[in-house]
Amino acid sequence: MRLFRSEEHVHRWCAQARRDPGAIFTVSEAWIMAKLWFADRMSADWRRRTIDEAHAIFAAAGQTGAFWRLG
Repeated sequence: MRLFRSEEHVHRWCAQARRDPGAIFTVSEAWIMAKLWFADRMSADWRRRTIDEAHAIFAAAGQTGAFWRLG
């Protein structure tokens, strides 16, 4: 993950670095995703998420584009 000042900055950097921007989201959106993703991480019965569970978390965080499709 890289942090940028604006979406315009992302596109300039990607053009210079010859990279695809992938998914672009705000720090607030990243925080929402982190809270959902790590909510149960310290639980004694924690286990790795299934692909469907990961997709459900991504969707709950508002991240539903092709970038977020696993497997």
